[in-house]
Amino acid sequence: MIKDQFRLAVVQANPCVGDISGNAEKVRHHRKLAAEQGADLVLYSELFLAGYPLEDLVLKPSFVAACKRELETLAKETADGGPGLLVGLPWAEGEKLYNAVALLDNGKVEGLRYKVDLPNYGVFDEKRVFDAGPNPGPISFRGVRLGVPICEDTWTDEVCECLEETGAEILLVPNASPYNREKTEERMQLMISRVVETGLPFVYCNQVGGQDELVFDGASFALNHDRSLAMQLGQFTEETGYLNFKKDAGENWLIEPARVVPMPDTQEADWLACVLGLKDYVNKNGFPGVVLGLSGGIDSAICAAMAVDALGADRVHCIMLPYRYTSEESIKDAKACADALGVKYDTIPIAEPVEGFQKTLSGVFAGTESGITEENLQSRSRGVILMAVSNKFGAMVVTTGNKSEMSVGYATLYGDMNGGFNPIKDLYKTEVYRLSDWRNKHHPAGVMGPAGEVIPNNIIVKAPTAELRENQTDQDSLPEYDVLDDILHCLVEQELSLDEIEKRGHSVETIHRVEHLLYIAEYKRRQAAPGVKITLKNFGRDRRYPITNRFRDRN
Repeated sequence: MIKDQFRLAVVQANPCVGDISGNAEKVRHHRKLAAEQGADLVLYSELFLAGYPLEDLVLKPSFVAACKRELETLAKETADGGPGLLVGLPWAEGEKLYNAVALLDNGKVEGLRYKVDLPNYGVFDEKRVFDAGPNPGPISFRGVRLGVPICEDTWTDEVCECLEETGAEILLVPNASPYNREKTEERMQLMISRVVETGLPFVYCNQVGGQDELVFDGASFALNHDRSLAMQLGQFTEETGYLNFKKDAGENWLIEPARVVPMPDTQEADWLACVLGLKDYVNKNGFPGVVLGLSGGIDSAICAAMAVDALGADRVHCIMLPYRYTSEESIKDAKACADALGVKYDTIPIAEPVEGFQKTLSGVFAGTESGITEENLQSRSRGVILMAVSNKFGAMVVTTGNKSEMSVGYATLYGDMNGGFNPIKDLYKTEVYRLSDWRNKHHPAGVMGPAGEVIPNNIIVKAPTAELRENQTDQDSLPEYDVLDDILHCLVEQELSLDEIEKRGHSVETIHRVEHLLYIAEYKRRQAAPGVKITLKNFGRDRRYPITNRFRDRN
């Protein structure tokens, strides 16, 4: 029996939803390493055995049963006297289905605890699939009384206070908390509140990795009962932290100082989130690589750089698809970007397919003026070619529209919106410019791309244009991006009224126009590829507006 010391392994790892056997192998692998390090117990993130979030997959009884069988196998393996395990999984009990964590030791399941506070906001809809558990008491493990609140159970005070009142000595928290820019500081402040309220040491173990639109950033940490930081693991990396607990003279558990990794700044965190989200989407879905159209513009250039950072240059294929309106400057810039990144690069002119479509449609279009329809034939020809290359060689098409464009519909369905995943879908155009400049000056740890200027400076400083007609720029159709992005942020992330937005110095006419464009583009966004969530409110899981919608905020 442990009386005055205790060693914990905190595993910040990357599970895959639905890969029960693969996730179980990760459990075994980290248990073996933890045994070599003398750990008594190994803590994994929320629902680790199944992956997170499960969405409606968890409503499939055969899936839940398979998780239970794998857990029971893992439990038997703990009869070897090695470390115990705290592993999360969905758990059926009669007609109830719980988000659970199981303590495995001595060859069996020693205890189960169920999540009480099921999040049902933003990207979360756990009340749709899980039942809320009862308020938990501590689990006894080798003489230590452990409180095991699960993720959202620590975002309010009731569950942790219940655990403290019923005798918990240490709080160990499995989490699957996805990244957004505000989250790191928010988590820390809330968890400090739980420590203040309970007076107990606190260990926060978070998942890392991409799952569809969500990216889990890790950043697991431990706090002593005096709120001092005992451990801080890195963001966006798989790693294990080891914590030594010892009793002080007052019989309280203290965590000895352990590894503390500095957190990246916002720019680096956003970049790494986009890279990890793309990397895991490609790898977990079994694509050999990616293909994208490299236009010589900022959006495709940053996506190419992110793809190389995520996958390496040998798995990225860039294609320039010029037409009569493509400038020599764009052709030069695209080639320079491809050379800087070291990717495979091809040029496929689109004159023949565009003019073929024009000829085919000439009878139907007779007597009409040429305009946006004809311009979109260029984008759609490019989309068909990229999808054909994808179809032939298996590489996934990366789509490259930023959040500003996706907001106001400045994108062509079945054209530049074609693709399987979009790493910059939740980045406004002004943020794309800032991040591109940042990446040219920084080389983040762990990325596979080269250091130095990977996005030619001319791409960053020149006026943005779709090049679908002579002398076109984005600002022919849209407000300046600093104006547009501020209005969009007010409408999308903050849900401000037009009166409130006007007070920021924007004209009523511009606000009305942007709001109108935002609403009428909803049908396009419903058909858009998924993309990494970066902000507090992304399109898709966070913001779910009706397509048919006549409301307009009139002041």
